[in-house]
Amino acid sequence: MAISTIFTDALVFVWDFFLTLTNIITPNLKAGHVVPSGHAGAAGNWPEYVPPGENDSRSACPMLNAMANHGILPHDGKNISFKLMNETVRSTYNFAPSFCYFVPNYIAGILKKDYSKDTFDLAEISVHNGIEHDASLTREDIFHEPDQGKPHVPFIEELLGSASGKDSKAEGSVLLTSDDLARYSAKRRTEAKARNPEFSLSKFHKTFGSSNSATLLRIFGGRVSDLRPFLIEERIPEGWEPSVQSRFGLTIAAFNFTVLPLESSTEKYVKQLTKESSNIQETSRVENYGATGVTETNIGSTNA
Repeated sequence: MAISTIFTDALVFVWDFFLTLTNIITPNLKAGHVVPSGHAGAAGNWPEYVPPGENDSRSACPMLNAMANHGILPHDGKNISFKLMNETVRSTYNFAPSFCYFVPNYIAGILKKDYSKDTFDLAEISVHNGIEHDASLTREDIFHEPDQGKPHVPFIEELLGSASGKDSKAEGSVLLTSDDLARYSAKRRTEAKARNPEFSLSKFHKTFGSSNSATLLRIFGGRVSDLRPFLIEERIPEGWEPSVQSRFGLTIAAFNFTVLPLESSTEKYVKQLTKESSNIQETSRVENYGATGVTETNIGSTNA
């Protein structure tokens, strides 16, 4: 890693730390005023949703795709500046300015582009093991589906169907919980590893995957009624606003208080599923021996 990159990242994290402290000591934004006045989505009024056309560019990221579908980013998903991504993600989802600089700058680095001068198409950021990774909650692995701009609806429905939380503010409303997401993430990792002969998931991408899961909790509050159109149609529901009301948005530091425990729980469930799978295989092996009248003992005797 270049010294300049390390220095830049260090400055961003210091900036983020001070924003985190500032959020603690300043009052939150009022409900209905999270999206700034004059920006798309202010007071819950989102631009018209238009599904992507055949030649439009889309990515593995539902958040960016939704912004393009509403015209907050160019609808064709092409020639987007990293600075525009920074500004619009900030106003749309209330991530902190430090967060909104760090992620586009990281993506620019992956694509070997200049954050300040270059542009990108949404499909470009689906480069494998960049921000795209195996065992996604909303996409088939790239081994099975090269077009990562397409949501895989069965995964999404299974995820939303696993929601176990209840919304105290809206009777009958169901919420995804951190435990729901950890369990389903573990299931996806286990199944993807078994089905994909080219499966890979580094520690970094495991944590990045948990960051994506944490976004569903922190930005959307886990509310299934909002997540269904967002994840399946990549459409922002009318009247929606981010759950995060911190005055300077969701910082990297604050976000990690959700991400890291979620990742720890996910890995715990992965180990549990792996152990259960091993036990089932062992039981099946023993039963097969018994069904044929063959045991490990008499195999040894026969060979002798």
